[in-house]
Amino acid sequence: MDERRRVEQARSFGSVADVYDRARPTYPDAAVHWMLGEPPRRVLDLGAGTGALTRPLLTAGHVVLAIDPSISMLTHLRRRANSDRVAAVAGAAEQLPLRADAVDAVTVAAAYHWFDEDLALPELARVLRPGGVLAMTWNVRDESVPWVRRLSTVIGHQSELPDPSGTLGLSGRFGPVEWQRFRLYQPVDRAGLIDLVRSRSYVTVLGDAERERLLGRVGTLYDEERGDALGLQMPYVTHCLRALRLDR
Repeated sequence: MDERRRVEQARSFGSVADVYDRARPTYPDAAVHWMLGEPPRRVLDLGAGTGALTRPLLTAGHVVLAIDPSISMLTHLRRRANSDRVAAVAGAAEQLPLRADAVDAVTVAAAYHWFDEDLALPELARVLRPGGVLAMTWNVRDESVPWVRRLSTVIGHQSELPDPSGTLGLSGRFGPVEWQRFRLYQPVDRAGLIDLVRSRSYVTVLGDAERERLLGRVGTLYDEERGDALGLQMPYVTHCLRALRLDR
C-alpha cells in the first residue's frame, strides 16, 4: 500500500465510528493474560479505537491510558469503558504525550501497520519502563471455514499484516519476540456481518454506489449461508506477540 492510500484509509475510521464500535470483535481474556501477565499494570493502549482491547484490559484489572488520533472513536471508548481506571486522550504513536518510563506495558491491537514505524518505535521504547512489555495483537478471519472463505472471495482476502519482529530485534531496544495464537468466535446476524464489512478501511473509502453493491453481495451471502435463526459464528485466529523493553 502506498503512503497516500495508507493515510487515507487510516483517517477513514472516524467516519464509521458508530459502525466500528458495534461490529468489531474484542480479544480473548486468555490473550490479554498471556501478553501482560498478572495485574495491575499501568498500560498504554495505543491506537485504541473504540476500546475493543481496552475493555478486556480493564476487566483483567489493569489501569489503562487509551490513545487514538480519532476523537469520535474515543467518544465511544469513554462511553463503553465506564471505569475510573481508564483515561482516553487523542494522540499519535509518533509523538506520545507521555514522559519517559511512564508505563509498565504498551498494547497495540490491529493498529501497528498504521504507524510510521521509524518514528513510532523509539516513542514506544521511550515511554516503556525497562523490563516493561510491548504487546501486539490482531484478529484474522479463519478462512479454513468454508463460508468465511466464500466471504473473502466477495470482499477480498485479509492482507498479511507487517511482522514487526525484525525491526524490534534490530532496534536494540527490545528483547526476543514471543508469539502465541488463540481462538475467538464472534456471533453475527445479517446486519452485524454487513456492519463488520462496512467498518473495514478499504470499504469506507469506496464510492457510495460501489460500497452498496459490495454490501448487497455480503447480505446475499448471509442469506444463503445462514443455517438457522441463531445466525453465524465468525471464527478468528487471534495472533499475539510480546517483547520486553531492554535496560537502557
